[in-house]
Amino acid sequence: MALPYMTKHKGFPGRLPGSDFQFTIRRPNKSGATPLIARERFADRRPADRRADAGFMGALWDYFGDQPFERGNLDAGRLSWLFGREVIAAEDPFDPESYEALLVIDVNRATAAFPDIFED
Repeated sequence: MALPYMTKHKGFPGRLPGSDFQFTIRRPNKSGATPLIARERFADRRPADRRADAGFMGALWDYFGDQPFERGNLDAGRLSWLFGREVIAAEDPFDPESYEALLVIDVNRATAAFPDIFED
């Protein structure tokens, strides 16, 4: 059985340095992409989780900027913490279970949530 197609974002960090927080996956899931969902971020999240969110948002910004990008090998769990807020669908209809789904950073919301990443 052939694996689904998945773009690999060469040069994108695989994880948050010095941690086990994963940013990318190595190979596509045989049964298809894990669906993206908008996960609720509560104020009492652990500092390590907050650093992982900020590190991932910074990596997305450095790699893609304000341009639409394909989901590809970006980790669904990590994306889901930002999805629906700082990272939004860039196409309509949007398939949350596709490796080829297009996303884009909502710069206004991302700047408000992660001001340290976007300061000049």
